[in-house]
Amino acid sequence: MTTTEFVLTLSCPDRPGIFAAVSGHLAARGDNVLEAQQFGDTETGRFFMRLVFQPLPSEMMLVRRQADFSVIAGPFDMQWQLRDRNERHRVLLLVSKFDHCLVDVLYRWRIGELPMEISGIVANHPRETYRHLDFDDIPFHYLPADAASKDAELWALIQQSRTDLIVLARYMQVLSSTLAAKLAGRCINIHHSFLPGFKGARPYHQAHRRGVKLIGATTHFVTAALDEGPIIEQDIERVSHHHTPEDMIRIGRDIERRVLARTLRLYLDDRILLNGNKTVVFSS
Repeated sequence: MTTTEFVLTLSCPDRPGIFAAVSGHLAARGDNVLEAQQFGDTETGRFFMRLVFQPLPSEMMLVRRQADFSVIAGPFDMQWQLRDRNERHRVLLLVSKFDHCLVDVLYRWRIGELPMEISGIVANHPRETYRHLDFDDIPFHYLPADAASKDAELWALIQQSRTDLIVLARYMQVLSSTLAAKLAGRCINIHHSFLPGFKGARPYHQAHRRGVKLIGATTHFVTAALDEGPIIEQDIERVSHHHTPEDMIRIGRDIERRVLARTLRLYLDDRILLNGNKTVVFSS
């Protein structure tokens, strides 16, 4: 039998009494707190919290619990979410020609490492491009890069598929500022360099010309400003003068895969909270 666990995440202006109000609210209902993490940002003056708790059998109705908590959240001006941990996020994967991140995500999903529902795969190349991949029954959508109604079609697809999170798994197309605004806080990009860094085309060739000694990858939330969204996760590898651009691309692919996988695990477990142009990431 699956145990019911709720996860509560919140942020609000920092002031005394927040933790006491939240913990007292849960204690009054007999909830058993399993995890508790908090952070007060002295620079932004905001408070962040993530709690995982088991409710009593009589207190398991999520809608009622959400209504109850709104009474606590109001006076503190909280931005919050209360979610049943057993309910899986619906994720839409966007991909271009380079499919190494897509392949890795599908593998980790199939073995149960990434507990999510894949609502579809969107590509700007025909399905034949990925004929070596087994998509099972995952809906596949071909959306050409030059389609005049690309953004409108993508937005309609996101709504129709009830998608929670959009992942640009090396999707080499720029989303319009209008669409990026609609997807604020729920669209993640894996960037093929260690941001801030070498932007635009052929980043590893740029890095090679500059003789870099570290290369990496970055995940960030997508915003209207290209590659300037809040950074979530990063990783690096050392390189030297022996490495060619092709070596760097090979090393970079490995970094991109693991950075995106870590980011997805964090997001799916509600561990990433926006903090202006930064993020608060509660590690597991």
